[in-house]
Amino acid sequence: MRRAARTDANHRSIVDGVRRCGSSVLDLSGVGHGCPDILVGYAGLNWLMEIKDGGKPPSARRLTGPEQAFFDLWKGNVNVVCDLDQALELIKEKNA
Repeated sequence: MRRAARTDANHRSIVDGVRRCGSSVLDLSGVGHGCPDILVGYAGLNWLMEIKDGGKPPSARRLTGPEQAFFDLWKGNVNVVCDLDQALELIKEKNA
């Protein structure tokens, strides 16, 4: 049986922040198997985002083995974000 997914301390603030900016967010943190934490939709585009806690040292922000495997195999857009500003920058970048 799979345990409840742990999320980083900044997970909720990033989800809430991108929603306040008009994005839809699907929380995927419970999927496991290296799947990124959230799917963000805005202006007809989608982003998979793996959330890492920017307050932790870089060694604690590395992708796990399953996360790295997902990133290596995924043919679409997948990104690591450590804060709300990074998440919003990704969205703005594609809609500029």
